Amino acid sequence: MAARAEDLLPVEYFHLVFTLPAEIAQLAYWNKRTLYGLLFRASAQTVMTIAADPKRMGARVGMTAVLHTWGSALTHHPHIHMIVPGGGLSADGTKWVSCKPGFFLHVRVLSRLFRRLFLEGLLDLQKTGKLALFGDLASLSEPEAFAAWLHPFRRTEWVVYAKPPFGGPEAVLAYLSRYTHRVAISNNRLISADASIVTFRWKDYRIKSGDRQKIMQLVTPEFIRRFLLHVLPAGFHRIRHYGFLASANRKANIAKIRTMLGVEHQLEDHKEELAVEVSPLTLREPCPCCGGPMRIIEIFRRGQKPLSRAPPREQAA
Repeated sequence: MAARAEDLLPVEYFHLVFTLPAEIAQLAYWNKRTLYGLLFRASAQTVMTIAADPKRMGARVGMTAVLHTWGSALTHHPHIHMIVPGGGLSADGTKWVSCKPGFFLHVRVLSRLFRRLFLEGLLDLQKTGKLALFGDLASLSEPEAFAAWLHPFRRTEWVVYAKPPFGGPEAVLAYLSRYTHRVAISNNRLISADASIVTFRWKDYRIKSGDRQKIMQLVTPEFIRRFLLHVLPAGFHRIRHYGFLASANRKANIAKIRTMLGVEHQLEDHKEELAVEVSPLTLREPCPCCGGPMRIIEIFRRGQKPLSRAPPREQAA
């Protein structure tokens, strides 16, 4: 949160969501790294291309994209959440270009370009042998058969939508802190679990009005199967930055934009407003010996030796 607070600008922020059709998302069962990477590239290129159009905004925008692969019931539902400042740098990089208040870009225009870019990328992956096909889709290994299977998707509407703008930089920071690092299900949704049944709360988004909260029970092997659908390939980055927020030049671009907006002198005050109180990391489970909270002494990767020796047993507890 402290790092992201330094990147925030005093402008309106928008929240976009890019979703894959369920039939195409099925390909990711066997091609997670490839398909999720294409989803990142196609969605980011869509926003940057439309925003750079002089007829739209004519600006080089920046964005933070976050991959989620689950629905509320732990079903496979790959989609990208994208947080975008409401404006960008002009083509020559000399001024800040703001979008219209409360409006970023037309979602239908974004949807159609996203659809075209993703399908073109999918065809290229298949032609170059980078797409694995099994089960019911094994017959699509031939380029002609695969192209014919994709053809109907060129005429369907792909789901791209924009949520209402965030209520200022503070709301963006709160969103990033609690939402971007989620896993498929959090502990507070779990009601009970044993060797036979897992019971949890889920939200039925098909219900347009009224109470969406429901209770689901799954046999434990099915719950484990659904949860494991959302384990990403080793080393895969599920949070990525593009445009003027790309990591290589982010700090320089942010400083430059603040100067353009005439707010660089407010930076220190802004940091104080968004200051985060950092508390020591703890484990959720109490100590099995004394019942007290357990502290994390050190974190190290698999195969890596810890730097410090373990404390005495009574202190570790």
